[in-house]
Amino acid sequence: MSDAAAPPVAIAPPAPPAPMPIPWLGLTAVLLGTFISTLNGRLSSFGLADIRGGVHAGFDDGAWITTAQTTAQMLMAPIAVCMGAHFGPRRVLMYSSAIFAVTSILAPFSTGLEMLLGMQFLCGLASGTFIPLTLSFILRTMRPKYWAYGIALYALNLELSLNISASLEGFYVDHLSWAWIYWQNVPLAIGMSLCLYFGVARTPPGPEHPRPDIFGMASLGLGLALMYAGLDQGNRLDWLNSGQVWALLGSGALLVVGFFIHEVTCPNPFLDLKVVFGRPLPRLLVLISFLRLTILSTSFLIPQYLQTVRGYRAIEVGPSLLWIAGPQLIFCPLAALTLRRTDARIVASVGFVFVSIACLLVAHGLTELWGSDQFLPSAVLQALGQSFALSGIVFFGVLHLKPQDALTFGAMLQIARLFGAEIGSAFVTTLNRVRSQTASNLIGLHVQIGDGEVMQRLHYYAAIASRAGSDPGATSQRATAILAQTVRTAAATQGVIDAFVAIGALTAVALIIEVTNRPAPIGPASHMPLFASKSGGSQ
Repeated sequence: MSDAAAPPVAIAPPAPPAPMPIPWLGLTAVLLGTFISTLNGRLSSFGLADIRGGVHAGFDDGAWITTAQTTAQMLMAPIAVCMGAHFGPRRVLMYSSAIFAVTSILAPFSTGLEMLLGMQFLCGLASGTFIPLTLSFILRTMRPKYWAYGIALYALNLELSLNISASLEGFYVDHLSWAWIYWQNVPLAIGMSLCLYFGVARTPPGPEHPRPDIFGMASLGLGLALMYAGLDQGNRLDWLNSGQVWALLGSGALLVVGFFIHEVTCPNPFLDLKVVFGRPLPRLLVLISFLRLTILSTSFLIPQYLQTVRGYRAIEVGPSLLWIAGPQLIFCPLAALTLRRTDARIVASVGFVFVSIACLLVAHGLTELWGSDQFLPSAVLQALGQSFALSGIVFFGVLHLKPQDALTFGAMLQIARLFGAEIGSAFVTTLNRVRSQTASNLIGLHVQIGDGEVMQRLHYYAAIASRAGSDPGATSQRATAILAQTVRTAAATQGVIDAFVAIGALTAVALIIEVTNRPAPIGPASHMPLFASKSGGSQ
């Protein structure tokens, strides 16, 4: 009776089950971020003339359009480390992808250059978090035996986005408008956000950096950004003959030095300098920088030759670069399989050998008659080499990592990637310009008025001009113009040849650095429980 009289106990309804994260969706999200970040920068570079025209900007002022975005990415690289550790990659990437989508929508509606530069800077800040958090996510959510495949996909994304940009930009400008250089980012960013929402578990703020080192983040990020801007504008402003370049490089270097002094004396430093300067990270960063320079042999020099010498448009340059992008779909998985069974140093070394051979093939055979088809053998060999080299270098570094160092490694990789690309771009652009000018001067020494061979060549050009229907009174002027264009074409070709030779030689130096690396540890499998605990059950 007493039991019957007892009031019934209220039973709470069961809590709704938390949505199960899908790790492969999360991996897709971060890889989309890598793809978007690189693709947007390349599209802006290829479409710079059309973007300048859209906002009525001149050449000198418009040169800051691409600099604004990449400088913001460099500024964000170290800050992304602290944000990812403190708030978690999911939260940071979702907010960043949303900001990136909004700014990409608004950028083409800019009423002037100042507004566009602001939008570019915001795009750079948002996309600057994508790549530093990609590798840390791969290491935290994938089992160690699948890391090689994740890293190969990471390399695939970088290579694809670099080499499909010319075709995309040419299609947008010819068939749509320059605004699609920005608008194509919107569906990609939305897809990235959806993959993050459904594929990554919510995690509480991490304890790695309870008190963010504001001065460390600000000084390193701002210093690197200023130095990057100086390098990016150096070729246009004639390097150290420009006070602006001196100011950018000097102030940036001063801030970076101040950062390192602060890190040594700070009780809770922003970066663990033992990781930054410990084996093998410094060598790996140098190798990443070398590799980014070699990639310029295709992403800059081939378009430079085809546009300057052959007069190709961007959409016509695209097919030659697609022969580098397409084979990556086969070569990157092949690199992953090889990494699972072979020393990463061997994989990277084979890649550097292929890249060097590809450069020397072009340097040996390039003439003014080459078109896209003639670049095909070297392009395929270059694609294989870049896939193996990048995957091998990154995987070799991962084998040395501890779980708590993943974010630092991702940030340093982003810094090396951007700085290596910018130093390589500055070097290759300046070398190509100087060698072309030197070749033009040397060839011009043999073009003298009254010389028998020169006069014979002028008569030949005059005959061609007259057969083409030129005014008889203007045939001599037309012949002179054709001869001058021939000299410029030969000089430009020689400048590209010299640049390919230099890149091939520097690749050989990178190969020497790679083969002298000490063997990597057996593997990071012993760290797996730590990775699993930090992933918040996302596996």
